[in-house]
Amino acid sequence: MSQYFEIHPTHPQPRLIKQAVEIIDRGGVIAYPTDSSYALGCHIGDKKALERMRKIRQIDEKHNLTLVCNDLSEISTYAKVSNAHYRMLKHLTPGPYTFILNATHEVPRRLMHPKRRTIGIRVIDQPIVHALLEELGQPIMSCTLILPGEDMPMTEADEIRSVLEHQLDLVIDGGHCGIEPTTVIRLTEDIPVLRRQGKGRDHGLD
Repeated sequence: MSQYFEIHPTHPQPRLIKQAVEIIDRGGVIAYPTDSSYALGCHIGDKKALERMRKIRQIDEKHNLTLVCNDLSEISTYAKVSNAHYRMLKHLTPGPYTFILNATHEVPRRLMHPKRRTIGIRVIDQPIVHALLEELGQPIMSCTLILPGEDMPMTEADEIRSVLEHQLDLVIDGGHCGIEPTTVIRLTEDIPVLRRQGKGRDHGLD
C-alpha cells in the first residue's frame, strides 16, 4: 500500500520532502509531478527499485531512462557534453526537455541503452522536484508515468494511487501538471536531432 503525500506545488513542506527522500533511500519507487507530467522515480543505485519501475511501465533495458538532475553542474558527471551542446542545454534548462546524451563511466551499465551507451538527462522547472533533489543530493532515476497500452501519461495523483497503490511506495500529489510529454532531443552527434516534439518548443530545431 503506497503512502500519499499532498505537497504544495510552489512551497513544498520540508518535513514531507524529507520523508519522501527517506522512502527513495530505502529503495522505494515513487510517483511525483514534473513540469510536463507525472513520472516514476527511484534511487540511481538501487537495482531492485529500477526493475520494479520497469515492470510497472513494462519496458525493457532498451528504453532510455532519464536522470533528473538538479542543475547543469551535475550533468557532466553522467554525460559527455560538447561546448556547443552545453550552450543549448543552458538555453533550454530548466524546462520540459529530455536530452539523450552519451553516458560517462559514472553511469551504471544497467541504466544505459545496452548498445548505444546513452542516457537521458533532465533539468526540471518544478519546486517539488528541486526540493527532492536538494535533500537527496544526487539525481533521481526516472521515467514518464505512462501505463502499458496507453499513449498519454497519467495526470492525477489520486488516480495514480487508485491504480498503482500496491506497486508504489509513495505517490506525491503536487496538483495537476499537464499531460504533454517532454520534447526529446538527441545530442549524441555534432548536430542535434529532434526525436519527439512535446511541451518544450523553444529549441530552434523545427
